[in-house]
Amino acid sequence: MSTSNTAEQKPLRSAAMIASIADPGVETTRAPFGHALNAVAARDERIVGLTADLGKYTDLHIFGREHPQRYYQMGMAEQLMLGAAAGMAQTGLVPFVTTYSVFATRRAYDFLCLDIAEPELNVNVMAALPGLTTGYGPSHQATEDISILRGMPNLTIVDPADAVDIEQAVPQLAAAPGPSYTRLLRGAVPRVLHEYDYSFELGKAKLVRPGTDVLLIASGLMTMRALLAAEKLAAHDVDVAVLHCPTIKPFDAETVLAEIDSPRLTLTCENHTVIGGLFESVAAALARRPVGRPVHPIALPDEFLDAGALPTLHDRYGLSTDAVVARVLTELDAQG
Repeated sequence: MSTSNTAEQKPLRSAAMIASIADPGVETTRAPFGHALNAVAARDERIVGLTADLGKYTDLHIFGREHPQRYYQMGMAEQLMLGAAAGMAQTGLVPFVTTYSVFATRRAYDFLCLDIAEPELNVNVMAALPGLTTGYGPSHQATEDISILRGMPNLTIVDPADAVDIEQAVPQLAAAPGPSYTRLLRGAVPRVLHEYDYSFELGKAKLVRPGTDVLLIASGLMTMRALLAAEKLAAHDVDVAVLHCPTIKPFDAETVLAEIDSPRLTLTCENHTVIGGLFESVAAALARRPVGRPVHPIALPDEFLDAGALPTLHDRYGLSTDAVVARVLTELDAQG
């Protein structure tokens, strides 16, 4: 894997607002969700796909081409789409529902809560553009989606890092009995975890890279950035461990606390506001157990973010690989 080098990049244009989240040189896979759903649907006729006029932009169109009789274009009406998915699940079908994260959470919360989570139906919401993955500003940046949903009973929340996570999560979500919300990475999705003998297990955190000086606890695309940062920090003689937490709820507190219980500098890395996401999940687990270790957050600020070119915004808000490296070095200097 290589790292970002803003000094050598061409001038950014408007297309950079929806640029791939992959750092330059990182291997990518096209539409891993759509292809993974096709594979599950080939052996399970209960699988259906619904989208709120965003099939092409959530990779569900891959499923629609292969299984048109099980593909439902519901229009721009997330509330009604989730209500329809609940009805389908009541009949024994297994719906995968796609839209953007902002619409699944802010617009359709009540339908997800009462129609799907309360009766614990197997409906899987695949929500694209999670966190800061578009430069189109607050109307499309779901920086608080995990915070909104963590309090909803029965709901599993997944924040995959890359194509490997998505491909392995889809069949497990289809087989799990209750509802789920996945922060979907779409289009050209980075593929990094296969280099680390990793496998996705719903509800489990995995130590992807061992290290003796620093522990980075990461979820979503920030696991990729944490791994890239670890490579760069090795040049500074800093040995970095990376613990990947793809399932935010239920949270694997046992694994996380076992890794924190060491003299290493510990930081969380998440593509989400500092309020209510991975950092506060870790902090809540720490507060319940006798593990007296400080944890520092790398996260988005508690504010509506700017619009602009995505690489520029990731630098500005501290999510780029170089920003993670700088933050770790600053914290190590502060420790003395």
